[in-house]
Amino acid sequence: MSTTQQAPVTTAPPAPAEADREANPHARRFGLPIATCLVMGNIIGGGIFLLPASVAPFGTISLVAFGVLTVGAIALALVFGRLAERNPQTGGPYVYARAAFGDFAGFLAAWSYWITTWVSNAALAVAAVGYLSVLFPPVGEHKWSMCLGALAVQWLPALANLAGTRYVGAVQLVATVLKFAPLLLVAVGGLFFFDPANLGPFQATGQSAVGAVSASAAILLFSYLGVESAAVSAGEVRDPERNVGRATILGTVGAATVYLLGTLAVFGLVAHDKLVSSSAPFTDAVNAMFGGTWGGTVVACAALISMVGALNGWTLLSAQTPYAAAKDGLFPKAFEIKKRGVPVVGVVVTVILASALTLYNYTAGSEGVFEVLVLVTTFTATVPYLLSAAAQLYFLLSGQAERVHRGRLVRDATLACLAFAFSMWLVAGCGYAAVYQGVLFLFAGVPVYAVMSARMSARKRRAAA
Repeated sequence: MSTTQQAPVTTAPPAPAEADREANPHARRFGLPIATCLVMGNIIGGGIFLLPASVAPFGTISLVAFGVLTVGAIALALVFGRLAERNPQTGGPYVYARAAFGDFAGFLAAWSYWITTWVSNAALAVAAVGYLSVLFPPVGEHKWSMCLGALAVQWLPALANLAGTRYVGAVQLVATVLKFAPLLLVAVGGLFFFDPANLGPFQATGQSAVGAVSASAAILLFSYLGVESAAVSAGEVRDPERNVGRATILGTVGAATVYLLGTLAVFGLVAHDKLVSSSAPFTDAVNAMFGGTWGGTVVACAALISMVGALNGWTLLSAQTPYAAAKDGLFPKAFEIKKRGVPVVGVVVTVILASALTLYNYTAGSEGVFEVLVLVTTFTATVPYLLSAAAQLYFLLSGQAERVHRGRLVRDATLACLAFAFSMWLVAGCGYAAVYQGVLFLFAGVPVYAVMSARMSARKRRAAA
């Protein structure tokens, strides 16, 4: 160790982000509970309310697919936890890919993740309008009222983000509690009303067992997108070396529990032939438990809260990765502006892009364009996963990781391989067209990288002159 005398640490000026957090009560680090809610809230959006009906045509074998996917998702979550211990910085997959493979790989991770977030936000908002129309029928009576509703659902979480990380955490905690109450009611309470006669066949198709698992898994594959949420916001988490990994595991396991128990309960509450054609399986489950027809209102409230909570979390993540890349000169410097603990320019730019896409969805004459874009983002979301898993393998095999017991090294390498395989399975589930178009979206960022890299090189030359 060096014995060079240094000034006391307490006299050093705080970093800009730390100074902003200390000076502003609206900027506050996330503790373990909030970080866990961020992961759970981002994994579980609105898709869970349709999942049981989506996989019912395959029979209860789809629960086996859920189990297999859960193992892959937990492996990925463990890899993110280990990477966060090594690099506990805001940016998550961007930071890991850049540290392992250089600026270009880091930029591709940041670019693809950014595309995923703002397109996904638009998709969530459009989907939320369907549930908003159940609660307020006039919203669904005209195209423009639906558009205004979707824009409102996007901008309210954005305003919460702009108010500061303190409010982001509060909204995330409240939304997670409120949306999990009815989900747990069905997932746990529904087991008391469970009727095995409703389950239907184990295999409802003529496929082999492997084929049925793969087919149902293709529908379920994207249910775990969001496991990286705590890692992306590591710079805003207290004691990130410990809490990011814990929050990632707790959030992923919590989401998996709700997914599995909820789907199993709905299978046992709603007759199989009815479930296959159901457009609101959780509504049917609530009505089967308590009678009446008020289940639709309850589920619509839960779905709307779930989507708003997911939008709140994804809006924060949409700004965090560009912020980390901007600090390294790989994104425009404006994305580095941070107030109240939140990258404000990233939030504003992201919500504007998502709003523009929402307007396009309601004004474009062509059908299906929006759905294609959403499917493409499922591919762009997997690029950072693949790079992160590969980065973990690189750190382990190159000797850059800290020296560990051989048994732990084998365990971490195995988890990284499982996470990589899970990410490749996600890519395969996107389909040929989505992968082809997703690659075009990905490579559209290459000129941006060329410009930013050239500027960074020019600054270095001027500094050296």
